[in-house]
Amino acid sequence: MQQTASQVKSMSQRVVIGHRSVSPEDPGIKVLLDAGLEVTAHPHFNEPEAQADLERCDGLIVSLQPIDGPRLDRMPNCRVVTRLGVGYDNIDVPAATERGVRITYVPDYGVHEVSTHAITLLLVMARNMESLLKASAEGRWDYGAMGTVQRIQDQTLGVLGLGRIGHQTALKGLGLGMRTLGYDPVIPDEDIRATGIEPADMDRVLAESDYISLHVPSMPETRHIINTEALAAMKPTARIINTARGPLIDEEALLAAVRSGTIAGAALDVFETEPPPPDHPLLHEPNVIVTPHAAWYSEAAKTDMQVKASQDVVNVLSGNEPVYPLN
Repeated sequence: MQQTASQVKSMSQRVVIGHRSVSPEDPGIKVLLDAGLEVTAHPHFNEPEAQADLERCDGLIVSLQPIDGPRLDRMPNCRVVTRLGVGYDNIDVPAATERGVRITYVPDYGVHEVSTHAITLLLVMARNMESLLKASAEGRWDYGAMGTVQRIQDQTLGVLGLGRIGHQTALKGLGLGMRTLGYDPVIPDEDIRATGIEPADMDRVLAESDYISLHVPSMPETRHIINTEALAAMKPTARIINTARGPLIDEEALLAAVRSGTIAGAALDVFETEPPPPDHPLLHEPNVIVTPHAAWYSEAAKTDMQVKASQDVVNVLSGNEPVYPLN
């Protein structure tokens, strides 16, 4: 339920945003200001001024800043923490629940952007676009710069995780004419099959796919789900795509697998530590494509994310249920 400014103004409540600055022109900030909330921004929460604002805030919007029990204890007035995005592994949801703090997120703002980015990375690798563009820029008019390329319709896409983004990625693979395997332990096989995706267990996805796209959440059970053993189970011609969360892949194992020819390559939009250090070997590996956690972005997605996050803060501080609760 959308609240009017007058309904919230009387509260004189404060919201801290984990960002460099606040602009009244930003759509999400406008939602908060129109609701009569006082808004401040701090990209780093350990600075004295930020700590002072956090101690008296009623709501908090974060990107990747960690929120745990001790941090919540230092925010006695806080009633809601909103994750500006999909993944929420930086927030201790049980600790917040124990303290009566609502946690919300924005699970549906960039579904088409991320799935399109995953398929784009697949096509860049499938058509060996990097080599082709480099050759053309150097004045070499030679399709042979592509190397050996296989027909995309003769190849298999495996998708691990069939939530909103994974499902759209799989459907886009089907749209390209690819055989598409999907693994999700939560979704019944008949529901997967009904959308044209072939249900498969993880072992089959690893063994049969030419491209594997990761779309599982980051949690202790999925950390390094792609490890030495998983990589060894893949085809030597296979490539892996990660637009989900960095900790899903054991980066040392991936580097070793690419260098040894265990798999053919990878495309990564996310790393365990972001930004990765400039000398990170995966940034310089010829058979690895890297983009800077950009899969989520379009102007429409950015606006959706900001507005939906801010509206749920207003909802909670107005005494209403959030649209996207985690507890």
